[in-house]
Amino acid sequence: MSSTTLDPIDGPAGADRPVVEAVNIGKRFGSTVALADAGIVVRRGEAHALVGRNGAGKSTLVSILTGLQAPDEGAVAFDGRPAPPLGDRDAWRQLVACVYQKSTIIPTLAVAENLFLNRHARGPGRLIRWGLLRREAERLLAEWSVDVDVRRPASTLSVEQRQFVEIARALSFGARFIILDEPTAQLDAAGINRLFDRVRALRAQGVTFLFISHHLQEIFELCDRVTVLRDARHIVTAPVAGLRREALVAAMTGEDVSLPEAAQRQRPVDAPVLLSVRDLVTRSGAGLSLAARSGEVVGIAGGGGSGKVEVAEAIVGLARPAAGTVTVDGRVLRPGSVPDALDAGVGLVPQDRHREGFIPLLSIAENVTMTVPERIRRGGLLSPARRDALARRAIADLAIKADGPHVPVRDLSGGNQQKAVMARALAGEPKLLILVTPTAGVDVRSKETLLGVVEDVRHRGTAVLVVSDELDDLRICDRVLVMFRGRVVAELESGWADNDLVAAMEGVDLDHV
Repeated sequence: MSSTTLDPIDGPAGADRPVVEAVNIGKRFGSTVALADAGIVVRRGEAHALVGRNGAGKSTLVSILTGLQAPDEGAVAFDGRPAPPLGDRDAWRQLVACVYQKSTIIPTLAVAENLFLNRHARGPGRLIRWGLLRREAERLLAEWSVDVDVRRPASTLSVEQRQFVEIARALSFGARFIILDEPTAQLDAAGINRLFDRVRALRAQGVTFLFISHHLQEIFELCDRVTVLRDARHIVTAPVAGLRREALVAAMTGEDVSLPEAAQRQRPVDAPVLLSVRDLVTRSGAGLSLAARSGEVVGIAGGGGSGKVEVAEAIVGLARPAAGTVTVDGRVLRPGSVPDALDAGVGLVPQDRHREGFIPLLSIAENVTMTVPERIRRGGLLSPARRDALARRAIADLAIKADGPHVPVRDLSGGNQQKAVMARALAGEPKLLILVTPTAGVDVRSKETLLGVVEDVRHRGTAVLVVSDELDDLRICDRVLVMFRGRVVAELESGWADNDLVAAMEGVDLDHV
């Protein structure tokens, strides 16, 4: 696909002005070029996708479109008028809002308080009029068909509900241009369908969306047009209709990408059992028994509420099970003990990298080696040289885009943060590697790297457990156990059909439909 030229600020002849237009945008951070001659045009009422590998410049462009940063070069216009001054937050909120992958909802406050944060209805003496505040919150949510009790603490909301509340809050400022940043990363299939239904309904009411996602099938399902950034530059803007997936991937990466699958390899049926889970029952009632052999890759699939994440967390010690035993290479693990699991040779990539995967202020080297102090000691003391050497190998092996091991993990893109989490899981040369939604919110090239790790470690005899509802994650598995409402309802060998797996995850028996 060749590069295209963006429309001028005045918009295409004979058509309405775009909701937003960014042209010839340049942005640098020191010696790093974040954007170079980049831009985007979003038409009124459309769902427009913004895609690119991690580090392509998407986040920087969004920060400019939302007034968090000013471009060094270029111009941004809303409805044909220049963007407001950078410090005029009220003006920006009336134009655009972003619902970020990491929620901005304050969990200790009620839904109503979050909706009108710093805008509380006040009476005499500047006291908050709680009754009026709640009525206004109820009216707002009803106007946009969001079914949430405004008195509920925000901490009790699901990811899906938090997103809808954030969208309603953005609309309450008057904004009719909403940016959704990886909105499906933590949703199951049913939640994604509900989100898409809501987006379509809001579009019918005059709301325009910029949709950022690494899940390309979602772009083809929801969006009208797509803009691709690569290496800080605008590559192409094109209609989604008629666009081939292969062409989109090539525009994002500059080359063809193929994800690994398990169909061409022999299952290690005679290898020793490294993981034995017997009659495991979680606190929520989900149950699992399984055995995984050396060099075997086993998937646990299921939608939201299936129990797949709960059983994975019980296996690795993040949660204490109600019953059952977990044995790794003949050693029975102490229930609810992560240190015991690590000592037994378990490596983990958790579901939420921001909350459980890394410490953002620490460097790559510190994060990668924090669970293996014995590997970086010299004379009884931690050796920075050994620590950095181990981290440099991980950076090279996983293609982490960073200037060196000293870079704080918070400064990395999402895909490179996930690679750092994977590097920590591999640092102890685990006998058992547990990957929970390992490619959520990462670009296609990072996904290829992360899933390629599985093929590497299985050749060294590691047993791998992949816990996910992403079909690309599960294709690398020798077999997949499918959970529904806390129970295993199907087991599929490699080479399964997409329809069969999805139907099992949704609790549908295709033989009796």
